[in-house]
Amino acid sequence: MDDFGFLKALKNAPKLKEMFQRAGELREQMEQIKEELAVKTVEGDAGAGAVKVVMNGKMQVVQVRLDQPLLSALAGDGSDMDRQMVEELIAAAVNAAGARARELINEEMKRAMGGMDIPGLNQLLDGS
Repeated sequence: MDDFGFLKALKNAPKLKEMFQRAGELREQMEQIKEELAVKTVEGDAGAGAVKVVMNGKMQVVQVRLDQPLLSALAGDGSDMDRQMVEELIAAAVNAAGARARELINEEMKRAMGGMDIPGLNQLLDGS
C-alpha cells in the first residue's frame, strides 16, 4: 500500500467507526423487534372460517381452531374425500396466517427503520 492509500484509509476511519456503531444499534433493534414479534399474532382462515390458524410474528403456529358445526356441514360423512378437504383447509389457513405474519414482519421492520424499505432486511429475523 502506498502512502496515499494509507492516508486515504486513515481519513475514512471515523466513518468506519460510525458504521460499526450503527451496526451495533441495528443489532439491538433487531433483537427488540424479535421480542415484540414473538407476542404479536395474526390469524388466517379457510372454508369461510371453518378452520382458523393463529400464528405469531416468529412464524410459529400458536393455535388451530376448528368450527365443528361448519366443518361438519362442509365435510359431511367423514369419508376420505371429506378428510382430504379438511386437511386442505388447514393447509390453506396456515398459508394465509403465514402471509399475514410476513406482512406484520415487514411492517415492523419498516417502522423500526423509520419508514425505509430495505429489501431483505426482514430476513435478518429468520433463524431465531
